[in-house]
Amino acid sequence: MNKIILAFVVLLSLVFITSCYEHFPLDQDITRTQNTFLNQDSIKVEFPKIIKDKITLLTMVYTHCPDICPMTTHNMYLTEKRLKDQGIDDVKFVGISFDPDRDTPEVLTKFAEIREISFKNWILLTGKKEIIEDLLKRFDVKAIKTDQTVDEEGNPEYSMMHTDRISLVDENGILRKNYKRSTLNLDEIIEDIKTLKD
Repeated sequence: MNKIILAFVVLLSLVFITSCYEHFPLDQDITRTQNTFLNQDSIKVEFPKIIKDKITLLTMVYTHCPDICPMTTHNMYLTEKRLKDQGIDDVKFVGISFDPDRDTPEVLTKFAEIREISFKNWILLTGKKEIIEDLLKRFDVKAIKTDQTVDEEGNPEYSMMHTDRISLVDENGILRKNYKRSTLNLDEIIEDIKTLKD
């Protein structure tokens, strides 16, 4: 009788694991390499150590983006608001700039203030070019600078073509799913977060 119960429990576990794997198609450990970034307060932080033990929504942006990045940030803001309305207040939101030449910590702070982002659950990061480029490769994100000009004050002006993506990372630092960020389905991502929390 005990053997039958044990076999049943094992079978249920396999079904659960299989269904989770199908629901979350990715299984990439992002914790193997730690890199130093500056956050919006100019404080050095280690990523992904800063998201340890937290379910995290992560995106890569640049603050001079005219369309997709502001839309992405707003969609993440709405996700945070919806989660809070449902009593979930422990999800981390991370934005990493792939335009470190212009996106200083001060610029990131202003970017957040305009969008009413609270740093209670959010963190915005910038860093050295080589570190950013390594991270882009790890997350398979493309960011290509267009032709550059200068404004009247001699500041560089350019746009960047980039991958349209938000990534869901579980509390163990495993990348589980990617979403098209400009058309993010809030219901889907909230249900996915709830599934990870169960």
